[in-house]
Amino acid sequence: MMSQSNKTNDFAYNEHLPVMVDEVIEYLSPKANEVFVDGTLGMGGHSIRILQKLGSKGLLVGIDRDEKSLAQATERLSDYSHQCHLVHQDFRFIDEVLLGLNIHKVDGILLDLGISSFQLDNPGRGFSLRQAGPLDMRMDQNAPISAYDLINSLSEKEIIAILKEFGEERWANRIARNIVAERSKQPIEYTDELTKIVLKAVPMKGKPQRIHPATRTFQAFRIAVNRELETLEVVIDKCISHLKSKGRLGIISFHSLEDRIVKNKFKMFERANLVRCLVKKPLRPTEEESTINPRARSARFRIIERI
Repeated sequence: MMSQSNKTNDFAYNEHLPVMVDEVIEYLSPKANEVFVDGTLGMGGHSIRILQKLGSKGLLVGIDRDEKSLAQATERLSDYSHQCHLVHQDFRFIDEVLLGLNIHKVDGILLDLGISSFQLDNPGRGFSLRQAGPLDMRMDQNAPISAYDLINSLSEKEIIAILKEFGEERWANRIARNIVAERSKQPIEYTDELTKIVLKAVPMKGKPQRIHPATRTFQAFRIAVNRELETLEVVIDKCISHLKSKGRLGIISFHSLEDRIVKNKFKMFERANLVRCLVKKPLRPTEEESTINPRARSARFRIIERI
């Protein structure tokens, strides 16, 4: 496991801006007395808007695997505590969560697959390539495997596979080779060390202009640590089974790997006559929202309705 260190900056929380919240409310269309699930509760930004539409007798189930985010959301939603069940769990166990609450069908489900500002802006969580911090990247900090463990223990071939499959990284071979070379001298412990290794591995002509050259590497290890794509495949199936007739599922994704899974799953269920897609192409943030919240720029929102 990762060693402890003071190589992190003091962290002050800045309020997280929920992505595409107006579109979420419009297309999921929560109404008085309904039951909704926010499978990625985060800081509660989407949930508070949903609760405002559910009225005093509506019910919201919020799920998040990050205990610290859950604590923040619990405080933020305290005015609605009588009609909220906030659960520390991975959303792939949504069926078990609902069963435990004796809830069989719901009117709507939201999954926002992005990392919250609360997580990204905290150097100690290891998600940011721009701030020095330990190589953690676990959304659930009780999970046994961190990015440190993968980076310092996997073979070069296994690292290449992660970078290609989860990061679609063109320079995967060079980056993996450099990681193995550097860790042979001493363990790679910090995010800034990994960033430097990637920058050294990627040739000048291969450095992208729009994103930081290490973005895909960080994405790949984060996805691997949290088993994000595997979990997404499983949870979509479970969400469909728990929707009432006319119930809606909306998913906000932030990169092509996620969106491809969502698109293909939705089409599969549509061909089986179980759902209908409410948008032909994913909705994107407005130019105004992208200006106010640059992290929203890559968001894609797809919505289906159970038949």
